[in-house]
Amino acid sequence: MSFGCVNMYHKAKRPAIMFDTLSPFCYRKNGENLTLKRVYEEGREVELHLLYHEEQIAAEVQRLADEISSDYAGEELALIVVLKGAFMFASDLARRLKVPSTIDFVRLKSYRGTATTGEVSLISDADVPVAGRNVLLVEDIVDTGLSLAFLLEYYRSRGPKSLKACALLDKSENRRVEIAPDYTGMACKNAFVVGYGLDLDERWRELPAIYEVTNPLMEV
Repeated sequence: MSFGCVNMYHKAKRPAIMFDTLSPFCYRKNGENLTLKRVYEEGREVELHLLYHEEQIAAEVQRLADEISSDYAGEELALIVVLKGAFMFASDLARRLKVPSTIDFVRLKSYRGTATTGEVSLISDADVPVAGRNVLLVEDIVDTGLSLAFLLEYYRSRGPKSLKACALLDKSENRRVEIAPDYTGMACKNAFVVGYGLDLDERWRELPAIYEVTNPLMEV
């Protein structure tokens, strides 16, 4: 087992656990598994197990961008990104598209901790007009499907030329409604995941890979 400190730019090898003033984390690494602990929190430890590494994510984003670009060749696309989790995915996706596009953001509320509340509410809407435009909703993960169903119904009522959805991760076994994204990156098992924009109570969005949270309430 090796020890170190993480910041969002690099990993430095350390002979022992150290508190790095440039990083909010200390971690213990065992192979591809991480055990992270917030420096400013006492008595709380969370284990993260690698699901998708950076190269896998990049390959899926490129594949999705190629497929979307082919489908919308000669057209302009309006990306509506679901905050906050999809911001990193959407940024990488937009830069790889080969069609002109605009980007705007919508924010919903449906999770508390690791559990979905089952109720979806709109916190802030996109400013871009969607009537007569090709609209692509960009999600980080489709879980119960409730958020995506809400957004599709909401934007369909505003008269877009076309309306589709793209999600990096699809947790289909957890569906509560019968719905599927038009463009899907990777299938995800029924686990709570963080990294690459996804969070647990606003933590670990900045991790470059995607990890499963195995014990979010473990005390140490």
